[in-house]
Amino acid sequence: MLARLVPASSSKRSYLVLVRVLLASAALAQTAYSAPSRRDLLQKLVAAAVECTHHSVRYVSVYVRIPYPGGDVPADTGVCTDEIIRSYRAVGIDLQKEVHEDMLRNFAAYPNQRRWRLAYPDPNIDHRRVPNLMVFFQRKGETLPITNRAEDYSPGDLVTWDLGGGVPHIGIVVDRKARWSGRFMVVHNIGEGPKMEDVLVNWKITGHFRYFRPVL
Repeated sequence: MLARLVPASSSKRSYLVLVRVLLASAALAQTAYSAPSRRDLLQKLVAAAVECTHHSVRYVSVYVRIPYPGGDVPADTGVCTDEIIRSYRAVGIDLQKEVHEDMLRNFAAYPNQRRWRLAYPDPNIDHRRVPNLMVFFQRKGETLPITNRAEDYSPGDLVTWDLGGGVPHIGIVVDRKARWSGRFMVVHNIGEGPKMEDVLVNWKITGHFRYFRPVL
């Protein structure tokens, strides 16, 4: 295609200059497209997380066999990770599939062997475990600074905590602020179903991530 755009008499240097110009233009167009697309995805992700708080969900942490891909435990049950999974699935991203495919290629990067004594990926449960999601977001998303400054956290950010004794937890920052503290609130399920609460700095923060993937 490029060869047709350049007269036969043009020098090789002119041709290379044209190639660079076209590539630079394509890069600028991609940048212009990506920024609003990311903002749009974050807004939809946050809206999906807030929507989760309108549903009654019993905290049930038992192992459940689910379809693959697109599988989910019964809608009226779930744990903290299920609210993250459901929020992402609402914007067209299936973390069950994303995590499973990465674990198939890079199983040793995940804590399954030493933590749960598993020798192979299990798409029924792997994506529902906080430590696995932490590794996945580190590998495939953006790892952001861990601080206790509320202003360092933005809507759409994923936060993990140690509740004490090595018990992990995960939630998503949303765009609603607590009146008394001015902090962005977090949607999470710590045992009483999905709630939107001012809990960002309530426990030891162990991870701070942002995850994007183009919606197909």
